[in-house]
Amino acid sequence: MNSKSFFYRNSLSIVLLFLMLSFLLAQFLTGWKTENKELVENGEQALNITQYLQSGHFIQATFENWESEFLQMMLYVLLTVSLRQKGSSESKPLEGEEEVDKEPQPHPNAPWPVKKGGIWLKIYKHSLSLAFGILFLISFILHFYGSLKDYNTEQISKNEPVVSALQYISESRFWFESFQNWQSEFLAVASLVILSIWLREKGSPESKPVDMAYDEN
Repeated sequence: MNSKSFFYRNSLSIVLLFLMLSFLLAQFLTGWKTENKELVENGEQALNITQYLQSGHFIQATFENWESEFLQMMLYVLLTVSLRQKGSSESKPLEGEEEVDKEPQPHPNAPWPVKKGGIWLKIYKHSLSLAFGILFLISFILHFYGSLKDYNTEQISKNEPVVSALQYISESRFWFESFQNWQSEFLAVASLVILSIWLREKGSPESKPVDMAYDEN
């Protein structure tokens, strides 16, 4: 593969986005089929593609998962600033200063906030965790909206009263949807942190060199 080609220079993000979109499409189609099966069984009209795209069932299922991913990444970025794990490829060394700990210095190729300084630099120094935090909040709100919409759709089909946003946020159903995903995300991260102490994947930046001692970072 040509090392100067666009695909080679961006292959990791391209493949990951392709996989995400592929599985999102698969989720949409299988979710649409599942929801329509339940509607027909209950004697209700099936949804077309546009209707399902706007349904609480699809919105809730999608952003419930995105929310947990962005929460995981935000907290992981923040926790790795000060916390350590001896021997893990995901942790900074137990002692000494890393390049990422040094104060940024302006230079010709530095990002513009570094050259600008002041408030822009202060924000930029924490822009990664801030971005994940904003994405988490957006996903959390959309998850809540979709879950509320899906719940009220079920209430209407049962000829029962709908609930307000304030009523629903205190319901266990919404928080169950969130917590079942949050715990699994932190299990996955903890597994990577711990397993990378002893296990290796040659060529991956997420692994230590194959011949590195277990207790080295």
